[in-house]
Amino acid sequence: MNMGNANGEDAIEALQAQAHIWRHAFNFASFMSLKCALDLGILDIIHDHGKAMTITELVAALQMLNPTKACDIYRLMRVLVHSDFFAHQKLDNDAQEEGYVLTNSSRILLKNNPFCITPTLKATMDPIITKPWSFLGTWFQNDDHTPFATAYGKTLWEYFTHDPQLKDLINDGLASDSQLVTSVLVDKCKGAFEGLDSLVDVGGGTGTTAKAIADTFPLMECTVFDLPNIVGGLQGSKNLKYVGGNMFEAFPTGDAILLKVNLY
Repeated sequence: MNMGNANGEDAIEALQAQAHIWRHAFNFASFMSLKCALDLGILDIIHDHGKAMTITELVAALQMLNPTKACDIYRLMRVLVHSDFFAHQKLDNDAQEEGYVLTNSSRILLKNNPFCITPTLKATMDPIITKPWSFLGTWFQNDDHTPFATAYGKTLWEYFTHDPQLKDLINDGLASDSQLVTSVLVDKCKGAFEGLDSLVDVGGGTGTTAKAIADTFPLMECTVFDLPNIVGGLQGSKNLKYVGGNMFEAFPTGDAILLKVNLY
């Protein structure tokens, strides 16, 4: 685009560029709208309804809703439909009227879904976790190891010592994230573990992943290694044990070391 010569084509290109920027700048609105739907229980309300649910039925089901804000539920649902967390479906008895139904992305957030990742989402959405992103620019200019340390003056793990609720939220989120991935891992990728006598899950949290591997391969010795305040008090089994320590100093050895993705 020629910045020095504004003509019709330049204006169109600028408009497209602006739309691209706004689309990314306001991505948080979709994310926070989903958080709102979870807080209000909208996903489970529509699921329990058993069929496409009209906006009138949804508003009526939201018993704690402030009546003056009922009209804004439609606006919230428009955002969530646009983001593919819900979809429109014609009602059986009326070809003109539509209701809301769940999509694959929202079904995996239902409380009774065995692969429910709502705890992971709630951990990711927590203001304590999102705040460090605002310090990313500052972090690039200082000596802190993480933006979290820049925002709070301590590591996430040190923060846990005075906020056990956050620790539980993060641990539940990591365990939830592991549930689905691990089920596919032990079912479709068994060959990757053949011939291993021992495995160490470094930063393994409460051991969701290691437990599944240990159950699938009962002859393999599995170790969950994490900070003492994470694994302290957790009970192992015949071929699963928990060891506390600092991965940046040393960790147990094994035939294989597992490092699962950690978003925190």
